[in-house]
Amino acid sequence: MNTEKYHSLIKAALAEDIGDGDHSSNCAFPKGIEGRMKLLVKEQGVLAGVAVAREVFKLVDPLIKMEILIEDGSRIKPGDLAFHLEGPAHSLLQGERLALNLMQRMSGIATKTRALVDTISHTHARLLDTRKTTPHLRVFEKEAVRWGGGYNHRFGLFDMIMLKDNHIDFAGGVPQAIQKALDYKAEHGLDIPIEVEVRDFKELDQVLESKGVLRVMFDNFSIEDTYRAVERVANAIETESSGGITGQTLVAYAETGVDFISMGALTHSVSGLDMSLKAELA
Repeated sequence: MNTEKYHSLIKAALAEDIGDGDHSSNCAFPKGIEGRMKLLVKEQGVLAGVAVAREVFKLVDPLIKMEILIEDGSRIKPGDLAFHLEGPAHSLLQGERLALNLMQRMSGIATKTRALVDTISHTHARLLDTRKTTPHLRVFEKEAVRWGGGYNHRFGLFDMIMLKDNHIDFAGGVPQAIQKALDYKAEHGLDIPIEVEVRDFKELDQVLESKGVLRVMFDNFSIEDTYRAVERVANAIETESSGGITGQTLVAYAETGVDFISMGALTHSVSGLDMSLKAELA
């Protein structure tokens, strides 16, 4: 867990929510009152974000204590209690909504990811996320994918050279784009992998004739063409399928023998898992 990255994002989110004060709590009861809360699960799925919630409440008030009952990555059902909180009531309520928002979002992603990963567990294909994430929430959303059993693709534009159709067209073709990428890595002393997206078998052959490429992505290939492409690559480099793959076609693509399958839907169109933070009264 990238705690330092979490903290900067959490602090900004808390400032956005609290502003010049939690006036609802301030008017309802005096400061200094101690309270207890519980995280109640209301929908079946996979839990994600407990560690994030812990950091939220730690930053709100170090006096808050958390007792974790269910760990991240666990399967959950309605009625389960994920954790208990105890501390100053004002502080508990200041962190309540942010912790819930992040946990619901992350648990929704983890749940969807686990369901899809389970369907292709009989193959060697690994399910990847993409950069189709919510701005400023990528670190949380990509971690949720991992809790769901998926894998992270590149985090951003800086940790992989990924030559897509537009890069290739602007560079003048696949061989030119690859050579420019190799020259750029050498010039800047970069040790990052190169992946090339191909649109047809001509471009695939050009990748295979080049050196220095870690992975080739079959962009919007049909299932039949993906079988042919995997056979043509013959394990010379890593292979990835992407573009228009849905829950209905995922298994068929995985069974082609491709190494990776990337799906933007893991993060860009997910509903949050239903849960709530409730006060525990004596």
